[in-house]
Amino acid sequence: MRSYGQICGIAKALEVIGDRWTLLLIRELLTRGPCRYTDLRNGLPGIATNLLAQRLRELERAGVIRSEEALPPATGILYRLTERGQALEPIAKAIGDWGIPLLNDVADDDVFQTHWLLLPLRSDLQDTAPERGPVEIQLDAEDEPIVVEAVDGTVNAYIGRAQDPALVLHGSGRTITRLLFGRITLAEARRRGLRIDGDPGQLERFRLKLDAVA
Repeated sequence: MRSYGQICGIAKALEVIGDRWTLLLIRELLTRGPCRYTDLRNGLPGIATNLLAQRLRELERAGVIRSEEALPPATGILYRLTERGQALEPIAKAIGDWGIPLLNDVADDDVFQTHWLLLPLRSDLQDTAPERGPVEIQLDAEDEPIVVEAVDGTVNAYIGRAQDPALVLHGSGRTITRLLFGRITLAEARRRGLRIDGDPGQLERFRLKLDAVA
């Protein structure tokens, strides 16, 4: 870990989290929770295996993550964020918000994984009708299924499948993302191949917060 040799909080923080891939590794742990090495590698397409191992060692030495044996019946080593690591969530979210305008210029072959939506789904969407009780919608894109739920006015999102979703969206991750964050209409999403099972009116429960970056 290289030092800038400066008595400055920004410089000291960047010595820990400023190297290539480090914040993306932290993104994986923020969105997925505890991860095995293979989970992290799959969520970081393009990273060299030796570099991932090096970043894990550095973050563990810095007290940002810790490793532990998985509980039976699972096996292997799990990596999880410490309290210090969890404190990086608003920082990662702020960087992601700053980068949203840059998403207008992405290459066709750039990789997209649906679970990368979890942080903005949790923080940027609001439940517009909490008095109507809990509701879940299922997002079925190309890779992992995502559940978005509204409960008591709070929106949460996680990897998995809902037992009885009020609405299921089937389509590309990019199309689903644009729809949920108000960048395209439902009619446009359907023209782009989105399929819907259930009541599309349930989408009205999930709206961007006024202070969220659109």
